[in-house]
Amino acid sequence: MKYLKYLSVILGIFGLEWKLKNHIEETGVEGETRRKCGGFLLIRKHHNRGAFLNAGQRKRRLVMLISVLLTAVLTAVFILTLGSAGKGLLKWGLTLLLGGAYSNTYDRLVRKYVVDYVSFNVPGRLNKVIFNVGDFCIMIGALLCVMGYEG
Repeated sequence: MKYLKYLSVILGIFGLEWKLKNHIEETGVEGETRRKCGGFLLIRKHHNRGAFLNAGQRKRRLVMLISVLLTAVLTAVFILTLGSAGKGLLKWGLTLLLGGAYSNTYDRLVRKYVVDYVSFNVPGRLNKVIFNVGDFCIMIGALLCVMGYEG
């Protein structure tokens, strides 16, 4: 029962992403930009056939395999960490990481690409990078893992 909060967050991230990605797939048009939050958020449908920033898009099977393997390793680390006393930051970091990893890995296995849909209207090249909620969970989770790791 005490682990239910972590599992609920993982499932919540996965479920939210599933709904958002399906909505974008149904209503978005590739190449079209919708502005939200006074134009700061840009909603763009993008099919990422590689890893971060489309890296490895020509080796999709390899990217998929790496994604599955890393997700499996993170799942094992998470399960082992759950039994440890304390380590709250590490547990929450792994929780966020897994929520995003399960969502993006699911996309790679089922859709054969990851659905990305949000970017920021900021100066420079960063406004060309398109993310999804899972990506943010992975980034924040990785940061929490580093902060919570007690080697």
